[in-house]
Amino acid sequence: MSMFRRQAGHYVAVFAVDEVRVLRKVASEVVGLLTDGFDHTDPVVGRLFPAVYPQDAPDTAEFRRYTEGDLKTSKIDQAGAVLAALPDDAGGEVRLDAEAAEAWLRALNDARLAMGVRLEIKDGTDLGEELDDAVAEDPGSSRVFQLSVYAYLGYLQESLLNALID
Repeated sequence: MSMFRRQAGHYVAVFAVDEVRVLRKVASEVVGLLTDGFDHTDPVVGRLFPAVYPQDAPDTAEFRRYTEGDLKTSKIDQAGAVLAALPDDAGGEVRLDAEAAEAWLRALNDARLAMGVRLEIKDGTDLGEELDDAVAEDPGSSRVFQLSVYAYLGYLQESLLNALID
């Protein structure tokens, strides 16, 4: 498994080809969600762009009018930072400066939030138990794969965060 480490002012990890493919797909899906698939009725969009005034729809709409475009652009740029840093269709090293590492953290968080909504992960969900249940039900299911990717993104996020604070 890849693990970020600090090296000469950068944050470095080596990714296997399958990890690159998964990260490329996840980041691309986030970009797609924020561009072609952007729909306020989608619960994932609601999670990534929560109502700042849940009890006051007009004020929330007014706030969105002024902030949503910049926030959406920022989220797309962060996912783009992941795509730009990944090796082309092969495994290899990723070397991030501090700014890129911060963008990666935010992009990984957005991807996990999106997947968490789709997978119905709640605050109290025991991910290990959820994965065990999914494997027991159907080891080859897409849910097993998606839960594994969700767990991997969490591991990667934690690894990068630890490298940043060390």
